[in-house]
Amino acid sequence: MIPTKPLGRDGATIPALGLGVFRMASEDTIRMVRTALQLGYRHIDTAQIYGNEAEVGRGLAESGVPRDEVFVTTKVWVDHYRGADFRQSVQDSLARLRTDYVDLLLLHWPSGKVPLAEQIAALNEAHAGGRARHIGVSNFTTALMREAAALSAAPLVNNQVEYHPYLDQSAVRAEAQRLGMSITAYYGMADGKVLQDPVIGATAQRLGKTPAQVALRWLVQQDNVIALSKTLRAERAADNARIFDFELDAADMRALAGLARPDGRLVSPDGLAPQWD
Repeated sequence: MIPTKPLGRDGATIPALGLGVFRMASEDTIRMVRTALQLGYRHIDTAQIYGNEAEVGRGLAESGVPRDEVFVTTKVWVDHYRGADFRQSVQDSLARLRTDYVDLLLLHWPSGKVPLAEQIAALNEAHAGGRARHIGVSNFTTALMREAAALSAAPLVNNQVEYHPYLDQSAVRAEAQRLGMSITAYYGMADGKVLQDPVIGATAQRLGKTPAQVALRWLVQQDNVIALSKTLRAERAADNARIFDFELDAADMRALAGLARPDGRLVSPDGLAPQWD
């Protein structure tokens, strides 16, 4: 079974590795959610904009794993940040996911079209009403994290961000730590770049692991970092989960961190991306 890590300062935990379903087709989503849960995963990450919440719900139902054993995250899309629309979008997400609640509900991207105070109030309403056990944000900068945390009555426990060896997220990680938040890393494979990296490859060969396992291990070995992985193959999902039987030494951790570069960010969509740290 995949171990858990602290989600925030309130004592809640989250499986250290989850299955992400971004850009995963319908039938693949059903199959991989079901397969991952049967392999021992207990953390599934989706979003309204991915268009596959219903398939995640079906995969969950078909897996045979009890709902209360699975940590489910979804994200509210920016078009639904107004109060009444936010409430309806969450209800729609729950219906598609076939559940009464999600374990973590996130704002997907920052948006200046709706005051942040209104967005955070809507998140808090979902939390207070039991539709979200925990709440947080995604793709928020350090300044936005501070502002959001100050506006929230309930703890904001997580910021989901792009994070891999080519992107230095030390400032965001430090701010999350200060605010009592964890970080969930998406794009941990850097869109496949880590699989061809000579530094990561040499480390993997020395340890008898795959480059993907080394990159995921580098993420989860850091305090307050949770990793997502995505694959369409059952054997790869099983391999990705085999990262808790070894450790990278301090030199390995530094070597991978040293791969960060100024142009390392891969996800920065026009009209959504903030002014990054």
